[in-house]
Amino acid sequence: MGTTTEPEVRIAPGRVRGRMEGGVAVFLGIPFARPPRFGAPEPAEAWDGVRDCVAFGPPPPQQSTVAGPMPGRSGDSCLTVNVWSPSPGTAERLPVMVWIYGGAYRGGESGESVYDGALLAREGNVVVVTLNYRVGMEGFAHVEGAPANRGLLDQVAALEWVRDNVAAFGGDPGRVTVFGESAGAGSIIALMVMPRAAGLFGRAIAQSVPGTYFSGALASDIAGVLTAELGLPPAAGALAGVEPGRLVEAAEAATPQMRRYADRWGPVAYTVTPFSPVVDGEVLPRDPWSALADGAGRDVELVVGHTRDEYRLFTHLGRVEGDGLLSVFAPGREQGYRDAFPEAGPELLDELVQSDWLFRMPSLRLADAQAAGGGTVYAYELTWATPALGGACHGLDVPLVFGNLGSGMGTFFLGQSAPPEAATVSAAFRRAWTAFAAGEGPGWQPYEPEGRATRLFDVQPAVVPYPEEASRRIWAAHRFGELPLLA
Repeated sequence: MGTTTEPEVRIAPGRVRGRMEGGVAVFLGIPFARPPRFGAPEPAEAWDGVRDCVAFGPPPPQQSTVAGPMPGRSGDSCLTVNVWSPSPGTAERLPVMVWIYGGAYRGGESGESVYDGALLAREGNVVVVTLNYRVGMEGFAHVEGAPANRGLLDQVAALEWVRDNVAAFGGDPGRVTVFGESAGAGSIIALMVMPRAAGLFGRAIAQSVPGTYFSGALASDIAGVLTAELGLPPAAGALAGVEPGRLVEAAEAATPQMRRYADRWGPVAYTVTPFSPVVDGEVLPRDPWSALADGAGRDVELVVGHTRDEYRLFTHLGRVEGDGLLSVFAPGREQGYRDAFPEAGPELLDELVQSDWLFRMPSLRLADAQAAGGGTVYAYELTWATPALGGACHGLDVPLVFGNLGSGMGTFFLGQSAPPEAATVSAAFRRAWTAFAAGEGPGWQPYEPEGRATRLFDVQPAVVPYPEEASRRIWAAHRFGELPLLA
Protein backbone atom coordinates (compact mmCIF):
# COMPACT_ATOMS: atom_id res chain seq x y z
CA MET A 1 0.00 0.00 0.00
CA GLY A 2 1.08 3.58 -0.58
CA THR A 3 0.99 6.46 1.91
CA THR A 4 -1.86 6.92 4.36
CA THR A 5 -3.22 9.81 2.27
CA GLU A 6 -2.92 8.11 -1.11
CA PRO A 7 -3.37 4.34 -0.77
CA GLU A 8 -2.10 2.24 -3.67
CA VAL A 9 -2.69 -1.43 -4.44
CA ARG A 10 -1.79 -3.71 -7.32
CA ILE A 11 -4.58 -5.59 -9.09
CA ALA A 12 -4.45 -7.78 -12.18
CA PRO A 13 -4.68 -4.97 -14.80
CA GLY A 14 -2.21 -2.64 -13.02
CA ARG A 15 -1.70 -0.42 -9.98
CA VAL A 16 -4.47 1.85 -8.70
CA ARG A 17 -4.28 4.86 -6.40
CA GLY A 18 -7.22 5.99 -4.27
CA ARG A 19 -7.65 8.33 -1.33
CA MET A 20 -8.32 8.08 2.41
CA GLU A 21 -11.61 9.36 3.80
CA GLY A 22 -12.42 9.03 7.49
CA GLY A 23 -10.16 6.05 7.99
CA VAL A 24 -11.46 4.20 4.92
CA ALA A 25 -9.51 3.78 1.66
CA VAL A 26 -11.67 4.72 -1.33
CA PHE A 27 -11.00 3.68 -4.93
CA LEU A 28 -13.46 4.91 -7.56
CA GLY A 29 -14.02 4.23 -11.23
CA ILE A 30 -11.83 1.13 -11.67
CA PRO A 31 -12.56 -0.49 -15.07
CA PHE A 32 -13.62 -4.13 -14.77
CA ALA A 33 -14.72 -4.81 -18.36
CA ARG A 34 -15.43 -3.27 -21.75
CA PRO A 35 -19.01 -3.29 -23.12
CA PRO A 36 -19.16 -3.95 -26.87
CA ARG A 37 -22.38 -2.57 -28.33
CA PHE A 38 -25.00 -5.31 -27.83
CA GLY A 39 -22.27 -7.79 -26.95
CA ALA A 40 -21.15 -9.66 -23.86
CA PRO A 41 -18.63 -7.79 -21.71
CA GLU A 42 -14.96 -8.26 -22.57
CA PRO A 43 -11.92 -8.05 -20.26
CA ALA A 44 -10.70 -4.56 -19.39
CA GLU A 45 -7.38 -3.52 -20.87
CA ALA A 46 -4.32 -3.43 -18.64
CA TRP A 47 -2.43 -0.19 -18.01
CA ASP A 48 1.11 0.88 -17.23
CA GLY A 49 2.07 2.92 -14.21
CA VAL A 50 -0.39 3.92 -11.51
CA ARG A 51 -3.99 4.74 -12.38
CA ASP A 52 -5.65 7.45 -10.28
CA CYS A 53 -9.03 6.13 -9.17
CA VAL A 54 -10.56 9.06 -7.33
CA ALA A 55 -13.67 9.80 -9.43
CA PHE A 56 -16.67 7.69 -10.40
CA GLY A 57 -16.82 6.38 -13.94
CA PRO A 58 -19.59 7.58 -16.28
CA PRO A 59 -23.06 6.07 -15.90
CA PRO A 60 -24.47 3.73 -18.52
CA PRO A 61 -26.86 5.28 -21.06
CA GLN A 62 -30.29 5.30 -19.45
CA GLN A 63 -33.80 6.60 -19.18
CA SER A 64 -35.00 8.97 -16.49
CA THR A 65 -35.71 7.53 -13.05
CA VAL A 66 -37.28 8.75 -9.82
CA ALA A 67 -34.10 10.78 -9.28
CA GLY A 68 -34.64 12.64 -12.56
CA PRO A 69 -33.47 12.47 -16.18
CA MET A 70 -30.11 10.98 -17.01
CA PRO A 71 -28.02 11.66 -20.10
CA GLY A 72 -27.81 9.14 -22.90
CA ARG A 73 -24.06 9.47 -23.10
CA SER A 74 -21.70 6.90 -24.60
CA GLY A 75 -21.33 3.77 -22.54
CA ASP A 76 -17.85 2.82 -23.78
CA SER A 77 -16.26 3.30 -20.35
CA CYS A 78 -19.24 2.76 -18.05
CA LEU A 79 -18.27 -0.65 -16.64
CA THR A 80 -16.41 0.33 -13.50
CA VAL A 81 -16.32 -0.69 -9.85
CA ASN A 82 -15.77 1.31 -6.67
CA VAL A 83 -14.21 -0.01 -3.47
CA TRP A 84 -14.32 1.14 0.16
CA SER A 85 -11.91 -0.73 2.43
CA PRO A 86 -10.85 -0.33 6.07
CA SER A 87 -7.68 -2.37 5.41
CA PRO A 88 -6.37 -2.19 1.83
CA GLY A 89 -3.17 -3.96 0.92
CA THR A 90 -3.29 -6.26 3.94
CA ALA A 91 -3.84 -9.96 4.44
CA GLU A 92 -6.80 -9.39 6.78
CA ARG A 93 -9.38 -11.00 4.44
CA LEU A 94 -12.50 -9.09 5.47
CA PRO A 95 -16.04 -9.98 4.38
CA VAL A 96 -16.99 -8.40 1.05
CA MET A 97 -20.36 -6.78 0.25
CA VAL A 98 -21.12 -6.09 -3.43
CA TRP A 99 -24.00 -3.69 -4.12
CA ILE A 100 -26.16 -3.94 -7.28
CA TYR A 101 -28.32 -0.87 -7.77
CA GLY A 102 -31.95 -0.71 -8.81
CA GLY A 103 -33.67 1.54 -11.31
CA ALA A 104 -36.33 -0.54 -13.08
CA TYR A 105 -33.64 -2.11 -15.31
CA ARG A 106 -33.70 1.16 -17.25
CA GLY A 107 -31.62 3.49 -15.07
CA GLY A 108 -29.23 3.77 -12.15
CA GLU A 109 -25.51 4.19 -11.51
CA SER A 110 -23.10 3.35 -8.73
CA GLY A 111 -21.97 6.97 -8.46
CA GLU A 112 -25.15 8.14 -6.69
CA SER A 113 -24.29 9.62 -3.30
CA VAL A 114 -26.67 7.30 -1.44
CA TYR A 115 -24.48 4.33 -2.44
CA ASP A 116 -21.35 5.67 -0.73
CA GLY A 117 -20.03 2.63 1.13
CA ALA A 118 -17.82 4.37 3.70
CA LEU A 119 -20.14 4.02 6.71
CA LEU A 120 -20.88 0.34 6.06
CA ALA A 121 -17.18 -0.40 5.56
CA ARG A 122 -16.06 1.49 8.66
CA GLU A 123 -18.77 0.31 11.08
CA GLY A 124 -19.10 -3.23 9.80
CA ASN A 125 -15.40 -3.85 9.11
CA VAL A 126 -16.25 -5.06 5.61
CA VAL A 127 -15.03 -4.24 2.11
CA VAL A 128 -17.83 -2.62 0.10
CA VAL A 129 -17.87 -2.80 -3.71
CA THR A 130 -20.37 -1.05 -5.98
CA LEU A 131 -20.58 -1.50 -9.74
CA ASN A 132 -22.13 -0.20 -12.93
CA TYR A 133 -23.97 -2.44 -15.37
CA ARG A 134 -25.74 -1.72 -18.64
CA VAL A 135 -29.44 -0.95 -18.40
CA GLY A 136 -32.29 -0.26 -20.82
CA MET A 137 -31.94 -1.25 -24.45
CA GLU A 138 -28.16 -1.64 -24.19
CA GLY A 139 -28.43 -4.03 -21.23
CA PHE A 140 -31.76 -5.83 -21.47
CA ALA A 141 -33.48 -5.44 -24.86
CA HIS A 142 -33.91 -8.95 -26.30
CA VAL A 143 -32.72 -8.55 -29.88
CA GLU A 144 -31.59 -10.89 -32.62
CA GLY A 145 -27.86 -11.46 -32.83
CA ALA A 146 -27.10 -10.35 -29.27
CA PRO A 147 -26.67 -12.38 -26.08
CA ALA A 148 -29.62 -12.07 -23.72
CA ASN A 149 -29.35 -10.30 -20.38
CA ARG A 150 -26.21 -8.31 -21.15
CA GLY A 151 -26.75 -6.32 -17.96
CA LEU A 152 -26.64 -9.54 -15.94
CA LEU A 153 -23.49 -10.61 -17.80
CA ASP A 154 -21.92 -7.29 -16.79
CA GLN A 155 -22.72 -8.13 -13.16
CA VAL A 156 -21.10 -11.55 -13.56
CA ALA A 157 -17.99 -9.86 -14.99
CA ALA A 158 -17.88 -7.52 -12.00
CA LEU A 159 -18.17 -10.46 -9.59
CA GLU A 160 -15.35 -12.21 -11.44
CA TRP A 161 -13.30 -9.02 -10.96
CA VAL A 162 -14.08 -9.20 -7.23
CA ARG A 163 -13.01 -12.85 -7.11
CA ASP A 164 -9.71 -12.04 -8.83
CA ASN A 165 -8.84 -8.70 -7.23
CA VAL A 166 -10.61 -8.01 -3.94
CA ALA A 167 -7.85 -9.62 -1.85
CA ALA A 168 -5.62 -6.67 -2.79
CA PHE A 169 -8.08 -4.43 -0.93
CA GLY A 170 -8.14 -6.61 2.19
CA GLY A 171 -11.24 -8.57 1.16
CA ASP A 172 -11.87 -12.30 1.24
CA PRO A 173 -12.97 -13.61 -2.20
CA GLY A 174 -14.41 -16.64 -0.39
CA ARG A 175 -16.79 -14.49 1.68
CA VAL A 176 -18.73 -12.40 -0.84
CA THR A 177 -22.27 -11.18 -0.20
CA VAL A 178 -24.26 -9.53 -2.98
CA PHE A 179 -26.96 -7.09 -1.91
CA GLY A 180 -29.32 -4.92 -3.89
CA GLU A 181 -32.77 -3.38 -4.12
CA SER A 182 -35.58 -3.49 -6.70
CA ALA A 183 -34.02 -4.25 -10.11
CA GLY A 184 -30.78 -4.91 -8.22
CA ALA A 185 -32.59 -7.50 -6.10
CA GLY A 186 -34.21 -9.01 -9.18
CA SER A 187 -30.77 -9.26 -10.72
CA ILE A 188 -29.42 -10.99 -7.63
CA ILE A 189 -32.16 -13.63 -7.66
CA ALA A 190 -31.39 -14.24 -11.34
CA LEU A 191 -27.67 -14.56 -10.53
CA MET A 192 -28.50 -17.16 -7.87
CA VAL A 193 -29.83 -19.52 -10.56
CA MET A 194 -27.47 -18.62 -13.43
CA PRO A 195 -24.77 -21.20 -14.17
CA ARG A 196 -22.31 -18.44 -15.14
CA ALA A 197 -22.54 -16.91 -11.67
CA ALA A 198 -22.06 -20.16 -9.74
CA GLY A 199 -19.48 -19.89 -6.99
CA LEU A 200 -19.02 -16.13 -7.24
CA PHE A 201 -20.88 -15.35 -3.98
CA GLY A 202 -22.05 -17.33 -0.98
CA ARG A 203 -24.66 -14.97 0.49
CA ALA A 204 -27.29 -12.70 -0.99
CA ILE A 205 -29.59 -9.95 0.28
CA ALA A 206 -32.53 -9.18 -2.01
CA GLN A 207 -34.54 -6.10 -1.06
CA SER A 208 -37.96 -5.79 -2.78
CA VAL A 209 -37.59 -8.24 -5.66
CA PRO A 210 -39.77 -7.26 -8.64
CA GLY A 211 -41.60 -10.30 -9.98
CA THR A 212 -40.96 -9.46 -13.63
CA TYR A 213 -38.93 -12.03 -15.52
CA PHE A 214 -39.87 -12.09 -19.21
CA SER A 215 -40.26 -15.05 -21.52
CA GLY A 216 -38.22 -14.82 -24.69
CA ALA A 217 -41.36 -14.27 -26.78
CA LEU A 218 -42.57 -11.40 -24.60
CA ALA A 219 -39.13 -9.75 -24.49
CA SER A 220 -38.76 -10.00 -28.27
CA ASP A 221 -42.18 -8.46 -28.85
CA ILE A 222 -41.38 -5.57 -26.52
CA ALA A 223 -38.03 -5.01 -28.24
CA GLY A 224 -39.78 -4.82 -31.61
CA VAL A 225 -42.05 -2.05 -30.34
CA LEU A 226 -39.09 -0.12 -28.94
CA THR A 227 -36.93 -0.33 -32.06
CA ALA A 228 -39.91 0.61 -34.25
CA GLU A 229 -39.51 4.09 -32.73
CA LEU A 230 -36.25 4.21 -34.68
CA GLY A 231 -37.64 2.61 -37.81
CA LEU A 232 -35.30 -0.34 -37.27
CA PRO A 233 -35.74 -4.08 -36.68
CA PRO A 234 -34.89 -5.56 -33.25
CA ALA A 235 -31.48 -6.82 -34.36
CA ALA A 236 -28.02 -6.14 -32.97
CA GLY A 237 -26.57 -5.44 -36.41
CA ALA A 238 -29.09 -2.65 -37.01
CA LEU A 239 -28.85 -1.14 -33.52
CA ALA A 240 -25.12 -1.27 -32.81
CA GLY A 241 -24.45 1.75 -34.99
CA VAL A 242 -27.15 3.89 -33.39
CA GLU A 243 -25.88 6.58 -31.02
CA PRO A 244 -26.70 5.54 -27.41
CA GLY A 245 -28.70 8.69 -26.78
CA ARG A 246 -31.07 7.85 -29.64
CA LEU A 247 -31.74 4.43 -28.11
CA VAL A 248 -32.56 6.11 -24.81
CA GLU A 249 -34.90 8.55 -26.55
CA ALA A 250 -36.68 5.72 -28.35
CA ALA A 251 -37.29 3.87 -25.09
CA GLU A 252 -38.42 7.10 -23.41
CA ALA A 253 -40.91 7.69 -26.20
CA ALA A 254 -42.31 4.16 -26.14
CA THR A 255 -42.61 3.66 -22.38
CA PRO A 256 -45.60 6.00 -21.78
CA GLN A 257 -47.47 4.18 -24.58
CA MET A 258 -47.08 0.70 -23.10
CA ARG A 259 -50.72 0.34 -22.08
CA ARG A 260 -51.83 0.14 -25.68
CA TYR A 261 -50.16 -3.30 -25.78
CA ALA A 262 -51.96 -4.69 -22.73
CA ASP A 263 -53.68 -7.36 -24.82
CA ARG A 264 -50.22 -8.80 -25.65
CA TRP A 265 -48.15 -7.92 -22.62
CA GLY A 266 -50.69 -8.21 -19.80
CA PRO A 267 -49.84 -6.44 -16.51
CA VAL A 268 -46.34 -5.57 -17.78
CA ALA A 269 -48.00 -2.91 -19.92
CA TYR A 270 -49.05 -1.13 -16.70
CA THR A 271 -45.57 -1.00 -15.16
CA VAL A 272 -42.96 1.75 -15.40
CA THR A 273 -40.46 -0.19 -17.52
CA PRO A 274 -40.29 -2.32 -20.67
CA PHE A 275 -37.14 -4.11 -19.43
CA SER A 276 -36.53 -7.11 -17.19
CA PRO A 277 -34.32 -10.22 -17.13
CA VAL A 278 -35.24 -12.68 -19.87
CA VAL A 279 -35.66 -16.41 -19.27
CA ASP A 280 -33.81 -17.23 -22.48
CA GLY A 281 -32.88 -20.83 -21.64
CA GLU A 282 -29.14 -20.14 -21.72
CA VAL A 283 -27.95 -17.13 -19.71
CA LEU A 284 -31.01 -17.44 -17.45
CA PRO A 285 -32.18 -21.03 -17.98
CA ARG A 286 -35.32 -20.99 -15.81
CA ASP A 287 -37.52 -18.67 -13.82
CA PRO A 288 -36.11 -18.13 -10.31
CA TRP A 289 -39.06 -19.56 -8.34
CA SER A 290 -38.98 -22.98 -9.97
CA ALA A 291 -35.18 -23.07 -10.10
CA LEU A 292 -34.79 -22.20 -6.41
CA ALA A 293 -37.49 -24.70 -5.42
CA ASP A 294 -35.47 -27.37 -7.21
CA GLY A 295 -32.37 -26.43 -5.23
CA ALA A 296 -30.47 -24.24 -7.70
CA GLY A 297 -29.55 -21.74 -4.96
CA ARG A 298 -29.30 -24.00 -1.93
CA ASP A 299 -25.58 -23.20 -1.49
CA VAL A 300 -26.30 -19.46 -1.15
CA GLU A 301 -27.67 -18.10 2.12
CA LEU A 302 -30.45 -15.63 1.31
CA VAL A 303 -32.10 -12.69 3.04
CA VAL A 304 -35.21 -11.56 1.14
CA GLY A 305 -37.94 -9.10 2.03
CA HIS A 306 -39.85 -5.99 1.13
CA THR A 307 -41.32 -2.79 2.49
CA ARG A 308 -44.86 -2.76 3.85
CA ASP A 309 -46.21 -0.05 1.52
CA GLU A 310 -44.18 -0.80 -1.62
CA TYR A 311 -46.32 1.00 -4.19
CA ARG A 312 -46.79 4.09 -1.99
CA LEU A 313 -43.75 5.55 -3.74
CA PHE A 314 -45.51 5.42 -7.08
CA THR A 315 -48.74 6.71 -5.54
CA HIS A 316 -46.72 9.69 -4.33
CA LEU A 317 -45.41 10.17 -7.87
CA GLY A 318 -48.91 10.01 -9.34
CA ARG A 319 -48.78 6.49 -10.76
CA VAL A 320 -52.06 5.20 -9.21
CA GLU A 321 -54.98 6.32 -11.35
CA GLY A 322 -58.10 5.08 -9.55
CA ASP A 323 -60.27 1.98 -9.72
CA GLY A 324 -59.75 -0.71 -12.36
CA LEU A 325 -56.35 -2.23 -11.67
CA LEU A 326 -57.59 -5.08 -9.49
CA SER A 327 -58.79 -6.90 -12.57
CA VAL A 328 -55.49 -6.20 -14.36
CA PHE A 329 -53.13 -7.47 -11.67
CA ALA A 330 -55.34 -9.97 -9.83
CA PRO A 331 -58.04 -11.27 -12.16
CA GLY A 332 -60.45 -13.48 -10.26
CA ARG A 333 -59.19 -12.12 -6.94
CA GLU A 334 -61.00 -8.77 -6.97
CA GLN A 335 -63.59 -9.77 -4.37
CA GLY A 336 -60.89 -11.32 -2.25
CA TYR A 337 -59.21 -7.92 -1.97
CA ARG A 338 -62.48 -6.14 -1.19
CA ASP A 339 -63.30 -8.69 1.50
CA ALA A 340 -59.81 -8.67 3.01
CA PHE A 341 -59.54 -4.87 3.05
CA PRO A 342 -63.13 -3.64 3.58
CA GLU A 343 -62.08 -0.13 4.63
CA ALA A 344 -59.90 0.45 1.56
CA GLY A 345 -61.16 2.70 -1.19
CA PRO A 346 -60.41 2.20 -4.90
CA GLU A 347 -57.06 4.01 -4.87
CA LEU A 348 -55.76 2.10 -1.86
CA LEU A 349 -56.91 -1.19 -3.36
CA ASP A 350 -55.04 -0.38 -6.56
CA GLU A 351 -51.96 0.45 -4.49
CA LEU A 352 -52.25 -2.79 -2.51
CA VAL A 353 -52.65 -5.05 -5.52
CA GLN A 354 -49.68 -3.46 -7.30
CA SER A 355 -47.56 -3.76 -4.15
CA ASP A 356 -48.48 -7.44 -3.99
CA TRP A 357 -48.13 -8.34 -7.68
CA LEU A 358 -44.89 -6.47 -8.28
CA PHE A 359 -42.92 -6.80 -5.03
CA ARG A 360 -44.46 -8.31 -1.91
CA MET A 361 -45.76 -11.66 -3.08
CA PRO A 362 -42.86 -12.39 -5.48
CA SER A 363 -40.42 -11.76 -2.61
CA LEU A 364 -42.38 -13.91 -0.17
CA ARG A 365 -42.68 -16.77 -2.62
CA LEU A 366 -38.94 -16.64 -3.28
CA ALA A 367 -38.44 -17.26 0.44
CA ASP A 368 -40.79 -20.25 0.14
CA ALA A 369 -38.91 -21.51 -2.92
CA GLN A 370 -35.48 -21.21 -1.30
CA ALA A 371 -36.68 -23.07 1.77
CA ALA A 372 -38.30 -25.77 -0.37
CA GLY A 373 -35.04 -26.21 -2.28
CA GLY A 374 -33.09 -26.90 0.89
CA GLY A 375 -31.45 -23.49 1.21
CA THR A 376 -31.22 -21.19 4.23
CA VAL A 377 -33.37 -18.08 3.95
CA TYR A 378 -34.33 -15.20 6.25
CA ALA A 379 -37.38 -12.98 5.67
CA TYR A 380 -37.98 -9.36 6.68
CA GLU A 381 -40.35 -6.43 6.17
CA LEU A 382 -39.63 -2.72 6.63
CA THR A 383 -42.60 -1.31 8.54
CA TRP A 384 -41.20 2.04 9.70
CA ALA A 385 -43.03 4.74 7.74
CA THR A 386 -41.30 7.93 6.65
CA PRO A 387 -43.40 11.03 7.35
CA ALA A 388 -42.07 12.59 4.14
CA LEU A 389 -43.95 10.10 1.92
CA GLY A 390 -46.51 8.76 4.37
CA GLY A 391 -45.52 5.11 4.35
CA ALA A 392 -42.89 2.39 4.37
CA CYS A 393 -42.54 2.74 0.62
CA HIS A 394 -40.42 1.22 -2.12
CA GLY A 395 -36.83 2.45 -2.00
CA LEU A 396 -36.95 3.77 1.57
CA ASP A 397 -34.67 0.95 2.68
CA VAL A 398 -31.79 2.10 0.44
CA PRO A 399 -30.65 5.20 2.41
CA LEU A 400 -31.39 3.30 5.62
CA VAL A 401 -29.13 0.39 4.64
CA PHE A 402 -26.21 2.62 3.64
CA GLY A 403 -26.82 5.14 6.44
CA ASN A 404 -26.54 8.05 4.01
CA LEU A 405 -29.65 9.81 5.28
CA GLY A 406 -28.61 13.23 3.99
CA SER A 407 -27.84 12.09 0.43
CA GLY A 408 -30.01 13.12 -2.50
CA MET A 409 -32.06 9.94 -2.28
CA GLY A 410 -32.05 10.19 1.49
CA THR A 411 -33.62 13.64 1.54
CA PHE A 412 -36.18 12.57 -1.08
CA PHE A 413 -37.41 9.80 1.22
CA LEU A 414 -36.72 11.35 4.63
CA GLY A 415 -36.93 15.10 4.12
CA GLN A 416 -34.21 17.69 4.56
CA SER A 417 -33.86 16.75 8.22
CA ALA A 418 -34.29 13.02 8.80
CA PRO A 419 -36.33 12.18 11.91
CA PRO A 420 -34.38 10.54 14.76
CA GLU A 421 -36.28 7.29 14.22
CA ALA A 422 -34.66 6.96 10.79
CA ALA A 423 -31.21 6.72 12.37
CA THR A 424 -32.45 3.98 14.73
CA VAL A 425 -33.85 1.85 11.91
CA SER A 426 -30.81 2.55 9.74
CA ALA A 427 -28.44 1.31 12.44
CA ALA A 428 -30.48 -1.89 12.75
CA PHE A 429 -30.26 -2.53 9.01
CA ARG A 430 -26.49 -1.97 8.98
CA ARG A 431 -25.91 -4.29 11.93
CA ALA A 432 -28.02 -7.04 10.40
CA TRP A 433 -26.58 -6.82 6.90
CA THR A 434 -22.92 -6.67 7.95
CA ALA A 435 -23.36 -9.48 10.50
CA PHE A 436 -24.94 -11.62 7.79
CA ALA A 437 -22.02 -10.85 5.46
CA ALA A 438 -19.60 -11.89 8.21
CA GLY A 439 -21.31 -15.29 8.49
CA GLU A 440 -23.01 -14.60 11.81
CA GLY A 441 -26.58 -14.56 10.49
CA PRO A 442 -28.71 -11.40 10.40
CA GLY A 443 -29.92 -11.74 13.99
CA TRP A 444 -33.17 -13.71 13.74
CA GLN A 445 -34.19 -17.26 12.93
CA PRO A 446 -34.45 -18.65 9.39
CA TYR A 447 -37.74 -18.56 7.52
CA GLU A 448 -39.73 -21.76 7.19
CA PRO A 449 -43.03 -22.13 5.30
CA GLU A 450 -44.81 -23.29 8.45
CA GLY A 451 -43.98 -20.50 10.92
CA ARG A 452 -42.91 -17.86 8.35
CA ALA A 453 -40.72 -15.97 10.84
CA THR A 454 -40.28 -12.41 9.57
CA ARG A 455 -38.11 -9.65 11.05
CA LEU A 456 -39.88 -6.28 11.18
CA PHE A 457 -37.56 -3.30 10.82
CA ASP A 458 -39.09 -0.51 12.87
CA VAL A 459 -38.26 1.69 15.86
CA GLN A 460 -39.45 -1.24 18.00
CA PRO A 461 -38.20 -4.30 16.08
CA ALA A 462 -39.93 -7.65 16.30
CA VAL A 463 -39.94 -11.11 14.79
CA VAL A 464 -43.46 -12.24 13.89
CA PRO A 465 -45.24 -14.63 11.52
CA TYR A 466 -45.38 -13.09 8.05
CA PRO A 467 -47.50 -9.96 8.65
CA GLU A 468 -49.24 -9.60 5.26
CA GLU A 469 -51.32 -12.72 5.80
CA ALA A 470 -54.40 -11.41 3.99
CA SER A 471 -52.43 -10.87 0.80
CA ARG A 472 -50.61 -14.18 1.20
CA ARG A 473 -53.93 -16.02 1.32
CA ILE A 474 -55.26 -14.20 -1.75
CA TRP A 475 -52.19 -15.22 -3.75
CA ALA A 476 -51.73 -18.70 -2.25
CA ALA A 477 -52.73 -20.57 -5.42
CA HIS A 478 -50.90 -18.31 -7.88
CA ARG A 479 -47.78 -19.62 -9.58
CA PHE A 480 -45.09 -17.01 -10.15
CA GLY A 481 -42.88 -17.62 -13.15
CA GLU A 482 -41.77 -16.11 -16.44
CA LEU A 483 -44.31 -13.69 -17.91
CA PRO A 484 -45.67 -14.83 -21.29
CA LEU A 485 -46.62 -13.12 -24.52
CA LEU A 486 -50.42 -13.30 -24.50
CA ALA A 487 -51.16 -13.03 -28.22
